[in-house]
Amino acid sequence: MSHRKFEAPRHGHMGFLPHKRSKKHVGRVHTWPKDDPSLPVHLTGFLGYKAGMTHIVREVHRTGLKMAKREGVEAVTIIETPPIVIVGIVGYIHTVRGLRCFKTVFAEHISDECKRRFYKNWYKCKKKAFTKYCKKWQDESGKKQLEKDFAMLKKYSTSIRVIVHSQMHLLPIKQKKSHILEIQLNGGTIADKVDWAREHLEQAIPIQNVFTQNELIDVIGITKGHGFKGVVSRWGVKKLPRKTHKGLRKVACIGAWHPARVGYTIARAGQKGYCHRTELNKKVYRVGKGVHVQDGKVIRNNGSTSYDTSEKSITPMGGFAHYGEVNNDFLMLKGCVVGSKKRVLTLRKSLLVHTSRKANEAIDLKFIDTTSKFGHGRFQTAQEKRAFMGPLKKDLLKKLPEPVPEEA
Repeated sequence: MSHRKFEAPRHGHMGFLPHKRSKKHVGRVHTWPKDDPSLPVHLTGFLGYKAGMTHIVREVHRTGLKMAKREGVEAVTIIETPPIVIVGIVGYIHTVRGLRCFKTVFAEHISDECKRRFYKNWYKCKKKAFTKYCKKWQDESGKKQLEKDFAMLKKYSTSIRVIVHSQMHLLPIKQKKSHILEIQLNGGTIADKVDWAREHLEQAIPIQNVFTQNELIDVIGITKGHGFKGVVSRWGVKKLPRKTHKGLRKVACIGAWHPARVGYTIARAGQKGYCHRTELNKKVYRVGKGVHVQDGKVIRNNGSTSYDTSEKSITPMGGFAHYGEVNNDFLMLKGCVVGSKKRVLTLRKSLLVHTSRKANEAIDLKFIDTTSKFGHGRFQTAQEKRAFMGPLKKDLLKKLPEPVPEEA
């Protein structure tokens, strides 16, 4: 055995200090992908809500691997992504101190779920937000001013971003106040970006317009909060021996006599979790379409594959635990993502150009598990359960006619 320093290095990573609660509940994008004017105008991010996890079976198509052409089982996360609505355009100018906000133009109509974000108490407020601003779009002088603003955005801006909000009424979440995010537009010239944003004001943008299957994306969000925790849980330090005086879930020595202060690298008790984190290179296994009507029929087969053709939705039996049913468009990502169920996540296009065989591998799903996530799931669909269990008492009780009350 060599020196203890090498055998037992420090506990906990110093790269994520300070371990304190995040100021914002929505993940903040610090860097957007590099702009390429040769591409068409496109959004570089989206908002989603974590529904839960399941597992899939797929055939591995990477040459040179022992697993190649064999089936593999992998964990996946389902993120519900109802369409986002564009309600504003922001132009930025490059200065020596970084980007400066140059001009903002808002849409004529802004929904109540977006306006709720501008108030602490929607019930008591006068709901006057944007009532004067929207008149700009109606009178002649206002229209002239807006045209002037759009012209200035095209002339002076160096980057264009759009203000978007999520549609909470489409989700199985109690919250009515939508989440608002600024998303950068990439591709085309500045004039093309402004024209694209203007055309899409008040329009809903689906996830299919932003991400594709087999793409690698980044997920930005706030981790699951655990409250005030001691050093063993928070930093993973060793517990002291059993008979230790005054407790054993402690750090035995918190530093030398001199310097006469506690160093920042010493493990101490405090807040654990609810921190801002960015996870890179999450593989998109499926961009799923929500429940929709086609030729007069309700289509619910977004949990099916070319191998498993049974008519089933991505929602498992009994719904996702602590979330509910996924009826909107969704993303299926490989592995886990930060945050608890219902947590809002910022999805961003990757900052890098991926060339590895692993990154460019085509995903061929064979089977998606939809058994109950609450207990030992046995059945993939309600029909399968009925076929195996036969008629149940609760089904018979539903069919029984109600007794007619006797007349006096």
